[in-house]
This record gives sequence, C-alpha cells and structure tokens, in this order.
Amino acid sequence: MSNRWFPLESNPSLLNAYISRLGFDTARYNFVDVFSVEDWALEMVPQPVAAVIMLYPITDVQEKHRYRDNMHVIPNQKPASPEVWHTAQRIGNACGTIGVLHALANMPKSLKGASIRKGSWLDRFYLRCPSNLSPEKKAELLETDPQIKTMHDDATSHESNQTDRGDLTDTVETHFVALSNVGGTLYELDGRKDAPIDHGETSDGTFLKDACKVVKAYMDRDPGDLRFTIVALAPTTK
Repeated sequence: MSNRWFPLESNPSLLNAYISRLGFDTARYNFVDVFSVEDWALEMVPQPVAAVIMLYPITDVQEKHRYRDNMHVIPNQKPASPEVWHTAQRIGNACGTIGVLHALANMPKSLKGASIRKGSWLDRFYLRCPSNLSPEKKAELLETDPQIKTMHDDATSHESNQTDRGDLTDTVETHFVALSNVGGTLYELDGRKDAPIDHGETSDGTFLKDACKVVKAYMDRDPGDLRFTIVALAPTTK
C-alpha cells in the first residue's frame, strides 16, 4: 500500500467526534468502550448494540488465520447476503476509517436512515457505494476522495488522542475490524479479507455477546498479548 495515512486510536471520544463530522448523529447512538468479553462488562453496555469494532495485534498467528480466511477454506461458510456492505482496504493505516464505514453501513436500515444526516459526507459516499458495488470499486472511490483523507487526518490529531500519532513511516502492528448483524447473521468485516466472514446466527438481543465470542477467539490465539480493544456502537445515554 503506497498510499498511507496516520492510524486512528481505538478511543470512543475520538471516534464519536469523527463520525459526527462525517455526518452521523451521535445523539441516538455512539461508541462506548467494552472493557472485557466477560458478562459483567457486557452488562454495562446499553442495548441493543448496532455494531462492534475490535482492534487486534497483527501477529504471525493472526496473519496465518487471515490467510486461511482468504483461501476460502472456512467450514460452513455461505455466500454473504447481498445486503452486506463490504469494502477492500488499499490505503495503509486506513483500517480505523474502514472499520467505521463497515460499522455504520451495516446498521439496521431504520437506524441508518435516522442517524446519517442527509447531504453529509457519509450520505453521499454510501449513495455512491451501494452494497452491490465491488469491494475494489468502493476502495477506489474512497482512496480518490480528498475530503475523507482530510477528515481522517484531522481525527488522528484530535484533542482526545491519548498518544502521539508518530510518523507516517512508523510500523503499525494493530488492525481494526468490524462486526455487524445483517439480517440475523453475524458478519466479520475486514478490508484485508476478500469477503465478509459469516460467524453464524445472531439477534438484536444476543449480538454483543455473540460478537465478543468472535473477539475472544482472536484473543485466544494470542493469549499473552494485551493489544486488544473493543468498542460498541450503542444507544446514547443521557
């Protein structure tokens, strides 16, 4: 990826400011931390959750798993529903924005319609990139859009950042993926994977718990690594 951006932090304050600027109304839903995959932590998250974004470390074991997924040898996989919105990632370090776009595009239609402001960047981009557009074509439209590049860059230096964004040449060893409930199926959406990954049935009431089972599977592959974070797109509390 010759085109590189600065990486986003997995930080709800930053992500909420970012999606608001993109055109999402955080008065209804916003990102919150999920502190653990255990029940006590999940019970703290307002329901129903509309999406989950995980940050995980890029390690040898995780890369072997990704290679397996891209070889299409996953047991019991079915073609993704045509309703699933999936894009490829062709910009280095853009996985935070890709994760956000996957999360917001695959929300329930009623919530998506009520939360994305008409005429906003998000509204215009999703109109240009319907679900049936190829992941590669979506990626092309994203990487040639100067507005999203500027907004992503501004987010990486937002006042809520907890770390310095470093240098463009720095090696980034973490990656964002989104988990979404589309029509009662739990999908993993990763711009570095060729297609959405079907993780089985889910529901509005069980989605967060089901999504965290997927996160736990990632964690179990790297049990000594602490570079995992989880945020959920959850109802905004007053």
